[in-house]
Amino acid sequence: MSFQRFTYKNVIINILLIALYLFWNSVIGSIRTEHYFLIILWTSAFYAHEESRKFILGFSIFIIFWIIYDSMRIIPNYEISTVHIREPYELEKALFGIKVSNNHITPNEFFNIWNNKFLDFISGFFYINWMPIPLAFGIYLFIKDKYLFAQFSIAFLLVNLVGFAIYYIYPAAPPWYVKLYGFDLHIGVPGNRAGLARFDELIGHPLFEGIYNKNANVLAAIPSLHASYPVIVLFYGIKKKLGWVNIFFVLFMLGIWFSAVYSGHHYIIDVVLGILIALVVLFSFEKIITIKYIDQLIQKGVKNI
Repeated sequence: MSFQRFTYKNVIINILLIALYLFWNSVIGSIRTEHYFLIILWTSAFYAHEESRKFILGFSIFIIFWIIYDSMRIIPNYEISTVHIREPYELEKALFGIKVSNNHITPNEFFNIWNNKFLDFISGFFYINWMPIPLAFGIYLFIKDKYLFAQFSIAFLLVNLVGFAIYYIYPAAPPWYVKLYGFDLHIGVPGNRAGLARFDELIGHPLFEGIYNKNANVLAAIPSLHASYPVIVLFYGIKKKLGWVNIFFVLFMLGIWFSAVYSGHHYIIDVVLGILIALVVLFSFEKIITIKYIDQLIQKGVKNI
C-alpha cells in the first residue's frame, strides 16, 4: 500500500491531535518530559518513512493504553469508591500467612525480614522488564505476523481496561502502604519503590525511584497487571509456536509473579486475580475473533499497517 507522508489532511490532523494531547495533560495535571517525548516519537515516526509510519500506527493501541493510564490521575479511584486497606491484608494472611516466632505474617512481611542481594537483583531485573518484554514481543509480531500482532495488541488493551475498571470499583492499598502507613487512609501519598529500593542500592542508581515517583494510581494493587502481562505474552507465544522461546516466557512470567510479592508491591491474591483476569479476557477474546465480522475488521486493520 502506498503512503503519502505529507498531506494537508494528515498534517492538520496531527497538529490537532498534538494540541488536544497537550491541552488534556495541562488539564489533568502538568505537561511532563515524557509527554513531549511521545509527541516527538509520534511525529518523527509518522513522517520519517513509510515503514516507520506503519510501525507507529500499528503501535497506536499501546499509546492509547499509556494515555488512558496516565489520565487516571484526573479522577483518583479513592474519590469513586472506598479504599480497602485492611481487608486485602487480612485475606492474604488468612490464605497465605506464614508463622514466624509465634507471629502470623504475610509473605510480604516475611520477605521484609528475609531477603538477600541475589534475590534483590533477580527481583529488580524481572520487574524492570514488565513492559519492555511485552513491547519487544509486540515488535517481533509486528514484523513476523501482523494479524497475530493485532490480536495481541487488542487483547493487551482489553486486559488493561478491565484492570483499570477494577481499580475504580475496588481501590486497594499495596503491601508497602500497610508497612508505611498502617490501616489508616492517607490521601495523596506518593508512589513507593518498596523492596525495589534494594535493587537501586545494588546498581547505585535510583532507577525504580524515578519510575514509582510518577505512578498515576497508588491505591490500585488489585489486580496486579504486572502479573497479567507475561500471561498475555506466553499465550501468544504459544499461538505463534515459538518453541524454546516460550520457556523463556515461562521463566519471565514466574519471575514477575515472584518479584511482585518479594518487592512488597503486591499480595499473592493480587497476582492470582491478575492471572485470572488475563485468562478470562484472552479466552473470551479468542471466542469473539471467531465471529466472521470481527475477524474481517481485524484483517482490514492489518492491511493498513
